[in-house]
Amino acid sequence: MNIILLGPPGAGKGTQASRLVEQRGMVQLSTGDMLRAAVKAGTPVGLQAKVLMESGALVPDEVVSGIIGEALDALAPETGVIFDGYPRTEAQAHSLDTILSDRRRTLDHVIELEVDEDALVERITGRFTCGTCGAGYHDLFHKPKVEDTCDKCGGHEFKRRPDDNEETVRTRMAEYRAKTAPILPIYEARDIVSRVDGMADMGDVSTAIAAILDGEPA
Repeated sequence: MNIILLGPPGAGKGTQASRLVEQRGMVQLSTGDMLRAAVKAGTPVGLQAKVLMESGALVPDEVVSGIIGEALDALAPETGVIFDGYPRTEAQAHSLDTILSDRRRTLDHVIELEVDEDALVERITGRFTCGTCGAGYHDLFHKPKVEDTCDKCGGHEFKRRPDDNEETVRTRMAEYRAKTAPILPIYEARDIVSRVDGMADMGDVSTAIAAILDGEPA
């Protein structure tokens, strides 16, 4: 089974992809990670990408498509794939069709984690972690049991990501909508788009995604 998992930063896409990898043996194909891996491995497409990246140029669609193709060729045909960060444009969506068809694969589902923008801002801007062990907390939803003391290691230093602020989060949301707007109609026309409440409990989101993949009625 091959799927595209969509969702803005903070929607829980990474968590759900990790669960699918663990529970179903699927492989998550992240274009950024794959480009870096191909460059490091010195594959033909990786060498082409390296020249472009070192010059500061954007990596064109055909190179990204080549990276995807190389990654799929390295997998057993029955291995399910989660596409992460690709496709982002209409041209890439059509390229993915060709890539999959050439390998006798099909795209089975496009699953979008829907979020409420204001609630997502609250979710992300309230995040902080222990500076010692990295344990995660939240101003509203998951405070340390003892104020200013990590539950796991007893540390007293905490930190926040500098980009976890409202302006940045709303900019990310706008970018996400701009990037997904061109590709969703393509897949909606094929009746393979499903939407899940990304603001629900993580376990409930996982259950909803599993039901979609298993073909259970909504």
